[in-house]
Amino acid sequence: MNEELEFLLDAAKEDMQHSVDHLITEFSHIRAGKASPQMLKSVMVDYYGSMTPLGQVANVNTPDAQTLYVQPWEKTMLGAIEKAIMDANLGFNPMNNGENVIINVPVLTEERRMELVKKAKSEVETAKVGVRNHRKEANDGIKKLEVSEDLTKNSEDTIQEFTNKYTKIIDELFSVKEAEIMKV
Repeated sequence: MNEELEFLLDAAKEDMQHSVDHLITEFSHIRAGKASPQMLKSVMVDYYGSMTPLGQVANVNTPDAQTLYVQPWEKTMLGAIEKAIMDANLGFNPMNNGENVIINVPVLTEERRMELVKKAKSEVETAKVGVRNHRKEANDGIKKLEVSEDLTKNSEDTIQEFTNKYTKIIDELFSVKEAEIMKV
């Protein structure tokens, strides 16, 4: 098989893996009722005029399954951290005790669980579209290479096998996440 074709197949496989990795990252932002420091990963705090990730101005801990403790490195940041958590619109109601910001993670209602499953399903569709787009790009690249018809067909079959493999992985990830969200 020629080198360019080999490179194209490897690139397609790598791109499809990136779609799966992105889905895993997005799933980590969808909470399933149990407190996790990941829940606050997207929070940006106004740190002396510059927007800074929460993890760079405070320590985030989970003493139990329903509570998040945010311990700022500077006590003067308590108000800014509280405001940033509220502004992030994560559905949390932060409170501070003068030293820490405490967040009680509410137990998910059935309705909220269904919303989270819908959000997860939306992320799955985005990932699948990404995989299909990578398949199309790879197939277009194969057609641009001037190789034999048999080699073209075999390469397109290989790309389809990659597509099927990564689509199956995405579906399995969704099944696991859906079960995690729906578990009471």
